[in-house]
Amino acid sequence: MAETKTYASGYWALKAWALTLVFAASLSAQTAEAAKTGNAPESAGQPASMKVEQGTKAPHSDASYVIGADDVLAINVWKEPDVSRTLPVRSDGMISLPLAGELKAGGQTPLQLEQEITKRLSSYISEPEVTVIVQDSKSRKINILGMVAKPGAYLLTGSATVLDAIAMAGGFKDFAKQKSVYVLRTNEKGAQERLPFNYKDVIKGKNPEQNIKLQPGDTVVIP
Repeated sequence: MAETKTYASGYWALKAWALTLVFAASLSAQTAEAAKTGNAPESAGQPASMKVEQGTKAPHSDASYVIGADDVLAINVWKEPDVSRTLPVRSDGMISLPLAGELKAGGQTPLQLEQEITKRLSSYISEPEVTVIVQDSKSRKINILGMVAKPGAYLLTGSATVLDAIAMAGGFKDFAKQKSVYVLRTNEKGAQERLPFNYKDVIKGKNPEQNIKLQPGDTVVIP
């Protein structure tokens, strides 16, 4: 009986040793793969600041986008979490950032704002690397008013036209004057223009130029 117990004990000890070798080999393979890809697994309970510093830098935002009031910007200064911020652009187009102070964001592209922030931070941080991402484009709004199912303010996306706006607002209500739709737009001089849109003609292929591409701040009126 003693020999049987000794044999069994030795068997289980050998099996445990083999399992340990398999686990160690698997862990080593995972570590090697993570080192190749740069995606090392996060440790439980790792501080958020550590995770930010070990991440990759965010890409630049769309260089052609013009920042406006109420847009929400994510400003990241590489390895400087105390300076990095997510903040809205004020109605006057300004933002406030630690060390950089007050900055004019409205009317700037993300790339232009990055360059200005970098210039200001250079007095305090050695070779700062700044990225600006437009996280929420709240300045790109249009208003759709009048005899539509869902009048209100809408976010302008892509190349939306007057027809797109009517569709976004759920279409016409009964008795809407579909031939008398118009777009109110403020021109470069600050004056308001009234641009006509005859829905009946446009859907028949007449006067397609009336189906204009909408711009931020436009108001589509359906009498």
